[in-house]
Amino acid sequence: MSVIIFTEIDNGALKKSSLEAVYYGAEVAKMKGTTATVLAIGTATEAELAKAGSFGAGKVLHANDARLATGNIQAYADVLASAVAQENAEVVILAKSSLGDAVAARLAGKLKAAIVSNVTELPNLSGGFKVTRSIYTGKAFATVDMKSDKKIIAIKKNAVSVIESGASANVEGFTPTLKDSDFAVKVTGTHKASSTISLPEADLVVSAGRGLKGPENWGIVEDLANALGAATACSKPVSDLDWRPHHEHVGQTGIKVSPNLYIAAGISGAIQHLAGVNSSKVIVVINKDPEAPFFKAADYGIVGDVFDILPRLTKAVKAL
Repeated sequence: MSVIIFTEIDNGALKKSSLEAVYYGAEVAKMKGTTATVLAIGTATEAELAKAGSFGAGKVLHANDARLATGNIQAYADVLASAVAQENAEVVILAKSSLGDAVAARLAGKLKAAIVSNVTELPNLSGGFKVTRSIYTGKAFATVDMKSDKKIIAIKKNAVSVIESGASANVEGFTPTLKDSDFAVKVTGTHKASSTISLPEADLVVSAGRGLKGPENWGIVEDLANALGAATACSKPVSDLDWRPHHEHVGQTGIKVSPNLYIAAGISGAIQHLAGVNSSKVIVVINKDPEAPFFKAADYGIVGDVFDILPRLTKAVKAL
């Protein structure tokens, strides 16, 4: 009974959140006295896939059929089900994401498996298989006892602290039989965010709101983000005004982020925005209004004009 970890590939590289899932899955395998096997679907070099060994995986199954290049969810679920059958896996681990959620839901139906999402800790195996998950947009936690034979766990991003070993995993080609029905729905196009740092994967995020007064002033946000090596984000009103692209919108109806550091400049802190960022490990708020609601959720707050504070922060970061 092995543990299977489903990983996502972006531009030929394993995603950071997927490597967190690999580490989590390897730790679960140790707890159960079994092996951890990664399934990677898409185009990547053997050297890149072998990096999964540094996070605890012993083997990587690489499915690189050209028909899988478009991210067809039904086909991905069937490939993953085939890997589960081949490896006789009891537990499937993956990172919570838009792709992961869709694949996990379909896989659960195929395997008649229990599924728990937003998991934040390793399972408790004493007297069952209990996992802790984040609920109510990070305001509370629930413990779930997974009783079915097959179990699917989606890991919350940035919830797992990983330790790299420097080891390499063995990479094997994986060519399961694909059915015509897997491709009844066709992906006709994919539009990806153009930013160099993926917002959902970012460790550092610099975000701004209507306090910037207009799109022409966004240079000071980008300057700080570039100095930090951070992704840029914005509040919903900013994306609604077309000051910034919609893929930068963070909040309850946008992208939910879990960076190590979230800097919010000129954002009042409406509850809808907080729902998308309250999993951040450290939140820094910059606002000239000392009564801004965001300060109540902040770890650090700066009362001041963003047009004064942001350039000074950028200068300080560059000096370091």
